[in-house]
Amino acid sequence: MTSDVELSRSLMMMHPEDNVAVCLRALIAGEEIQVTLNDKPLSVKVLESVPLGHKVALSQIALGQPITKYGEIIGRATRDILVGQHVHSHNVSDY
Repeated sequence: MTSDVELSRSLMMMHPEDNVAVCLRALIAGEEIQVTLNDKPLSVKVLESVPLGHKVALSQIALGQPITKYGEIIGRATRDILVGQHVHSHNVSDY
């Protein structure tokens, strides 16, 4: 695969500049997921359970900052979001 993102069996990153990834399976609080972004290993400790198909934060996202998926802004954080937290309607608004 010639891409800037490497898929894992747990998370799918759509674009190398995304700050969220889609869960390919339900994630359980406390587990650590390993992915590679731009040839650098990234470890994401899941802070809360995240359902299949939902998003998890790959980086810290401050209140008001954009949520990026597919390399595009899909919303803004309505509160601070930590790496490994569930990213969904409870902490994201349309912009």
